[in-house]
Amino acid sequence: MTATPRHRPRRGVFLIGFVVVVAIVVAGAIVLGQSLGSDTARSDAGQTQRGFALIWDGRYDGPQIARSFGEMVEVGATWVQFTPAWRQEARNASVIAPSPETVSDDNLEPVIALAHKYKLKVFLTPHVYVPNDSRSTIRPDDRRAWFASYTTFIGHYAAMAQRLGVEQFAVGSELSSISDDRPGWLQVIREVRARYHGTVLYAADPDEAAHVPFWDAVDMIGIDAYYPLSAAATTDVSILQRSWEPIRAEMAAGAARYDRKILFTEAGYTSQQGTTTRPWDWRLGTPPNQAEQAAAYQALLATFSDEPWWEGVYWWVWNALPDDGSDHATNYSPRGKAAEGVIREWWHR
Repeated sequence: MTATPRHRPRRGVFLIGFVVVVAIVVAGAIVLGQSLGSDTARSDAGQTQRGFALIWDGRYDGPQIARSFGEMVEVGATWVQFTPAWRQEARNASVIAPSPETVSDDNLEPVIALAHKYKLKVFLTPHVYVPNDSRSTIRPDDRRAWFASYTTFIGHYAAMAQRLGVEQFAVGSELSSISDDRPGWLQVIREVRARYHGTVLYAADPDEAAHVPFWDAVDMIGIDAYYPLSAAATTDVSILQRSWEPIRAEMAAGAARYDRKILFTEAGYTSQQGTTTRPWDWRLGTPPNQAEQAAAYQALLATFSDEPWWEGVYWWVWNALPDDGSDHATNYSPRGKAAEGVIREWWHR
């Protein structure tokens, strides 16, 4: 997720955007598919991805990590997502570098290996952290220098992913203010594919997805699916499913147009009243409401689970910082809440 609450996603934009950008990308699709190293337009995974993001503050350390993996598997998860971050000092800066908050390689590499021991596949999604701002607002003064720095950052983790047998890798996440630069991103993707030979995708936010001009160059369309589903707080699953329906139809058209499956690289709801109105916002300041969180989980899984073009979902998150129990009643985690029961029901079918 971004570091600040999101703007409200606009309805109907996904399909329109596909119509607009398809003319740009189709002509070169065959050549790009060869030059960028993608041998297939669709994921080779035989099973829908069932994942959680696991986040930690500075370190993945201690017995709670193994305990979390065990809990995820027991719930029915088959994948785990890690989101290491480097820092960009301001939205207009052109340098991205490790910071004191960055999880060290010496810490991240063993936790990836431990996830594999629990038979969890790994999805690595490096993030850019901008202090007191959102990475979706990045507008560097020097784009060439920014892309050079970004390539160093993302290439570092691509090489790690290849070395450790990571099954899936995101070349970027929610960089909507700079993802319109097709030449810049094609070069980033080439550099990633030179280091990493697994599944490559990009994770767009809802407003961004329609305007990404390089879907043809990645193996899958990633969307961080924080769509508002209701104008007022509700636990009525039928209302939430009706809200999903036009979005589902637009996504189906986009998946067919690009011959790419769509993966929800993030989706999640707090256990706060009103979470279905602003699922991107963890600061609603309203009373706890496990029923609304559970209804939102039910609506999403009921809407998409049988779609052949839908690759699965990564729930944000299994644990939520500070992970000391202080905000568990209202945070994003479904662990031990009614939403966990919904996940179990769907993932054990």
